Amino acid sequence: MSYRFQKLYEEKVFKDPVHRYIHVRDQVIWDLIGTKEFQRLRRIKQLGTTYLTFHGAEHSRFTHSLGVYEIIRRMVDDVFSGRPEWNDDDRLLALCAGLLHDVGHGPFSHTFEKIFNLDHEELTREIIEGSTEINEILRKVGDDFPKKVSEVIEKTSVNKLVTSMISSQIDADRMDYLLRDAYYTGVSYGNFDMERILRIMRPRPDGVVIKQSGMHAVEHYLISRFQMYWQVYFHPVSRSAEAILQKILQRAKYLHETGYHFNYVPVHFGHLFEGKVDLDEYIKLDESVLLYYFQVWKEESDQILSDLCQRFLNRKLFQYVDFDTQKHTEKFAELKELFLEIEIDPEYYLVIDTISDEAYDYFRYGEEGGKKPILLLQTNGDLKEISRKSELVDGITGKKLFDSKLYFPHDLIYNNPDEKKKKVIEMIEEIAGAKRR
Repeated sequence: MSYRFQKLYEEKVFKDPVHRYIHVRDQVIWDLIGTKEFQRLRRIKQLGTTYLTFHGAEHSRFTHSLGVYEIIRRMVDDVFSGRPEWNDDDRLLALCAGLLHDVGHGPFSHTFEKIFNLDHEELTREIIEGSTEINEILRKVGDDFPKKVSEVIEKTSVNKLVTSMISSQIDADRMDYLLRDAYYTGVSYGNFDMERILRIMRPRPDGVVIKQSGMHAVEHYLISRFQMYWQVYFHPVSRSAEAILQKILQRAKYLHETGYHFNYVPVHFGHLFEGKVDLDEYIKLDESVLLYYFQVWKEESDQILSDLCQRFLNRKLFQYVDFDTQKHTEKFAELKELFLEIEIDPEYYLVIDTISDEAYDYFRYGEEGGKKPILLLQTNGDLKEISRKSELVDGITGKKLFDSKLYFPHDLIYNNPDEKKKKVIEMIEEIAGAKRR
């Protein structure tokens, strides 16, 4: 039997708190799970620094990736199979892309990417198409199969249906991380009726559509996603931890570039500090490696690096106040000068963090960055964009919310303040007070 169609002698199952069981019958999927590149995801948290805010958020990208695979499996085996719009030859492509969609993420994902100018989707492609165990397995399916999988994840595939199953405004990736992140953070915001949504999904050549009768389940999903972003993903305490993490990596990179002699040389970062990416080196990086360096860098003679590492490891995070970027740009410049006067480097201890999100948006001709809409399948076969049928979705469509915070080391400023520090305190409280008004 061809490797593509080879089944395990006995089905393997993973007990899962979100989906109850994750089922594996395909030999290809089982072999991919066993690769060193995929097992590495066990050592990378799904939510980065969020565990410092929600202590239960210790789950990994490994568990999330299995969850995305399981949702895709249910789509193709339980919902799409047998429908004329679905080509069962695409089944393995969809399963592999769902399983591997996050394999290129680095430790503490997005913060790590920002400092070293990386793109996890590009690294995912390199792992899938490069000299790796994952590539070796995918090539056994077909010489062009790794390329097909990476194109789905990159959203450049001609197979728009499979791409939409993994990356769209209502896809397997989002459905799993909302439910999983809500479970592990202990909040209720991310819960929605996934069972109902799966039942009313229908395949079409350009992507998945939703039966009109399932509109209210999609409304619930969109509101849940919006609330999760503002209550969990954008939590100001987690952003404080991210700011410190970013400054640790920024400082270590700066010290390397200026010839500082580390007591514990960061050999794992050799190429990254030089602006290069070595795939073998990158695959060896995970959060246990970073946390090791943070532990030993506490003992470095560079006071900034040492202090920032101690703050991150011991959760001595920066305090924050609301910050109006339009009103307070000049005050921020003055505040930086005051920080220098009290011998605190504003480059590492004064951070403005601005975030934004919208619950739902869709492509409008002539606009950049628009997203493909969620389409409702009418009883007569017509497709209608959901905001045209739902007053609730219409009310949130295109509505973007912003939040900006100013982060600073409260202890270094407020503990035993002298006259210079009192000026800093006055300005911080003036900024905070102006925002509250």
